[in-house]
Amino acid sequence: MKALEAAVRLDLRGVKCPLNWARAKVRLEQMARGEVLELTLDDPRGARDIPNAAEAEGYVILESTARDGVFHLRIER
Repeated sequence: MKALEAAVRLDLRGVKCPLNWARAKVRLEQMARGEVLELTLDDPRGARDIPNAAEAEGYVILESTARDGVFHLRIER
């Protein structure tokens, strides 16, 4: 995947922790190094725990934002 192509998006709204991290992790494992996964979720616990879990697995958190109860994370494989 070229750097200019769009990131992979995964909408996890309605999915509770830890299942949202499990789904994100499966998707990350299918991606090539350097690709970016954009997550959308509405679980505050997942928004807090996913960045920690991702970094522990060696992924890079590029962005973590919250707006109106919806959280957006950008994770680099």
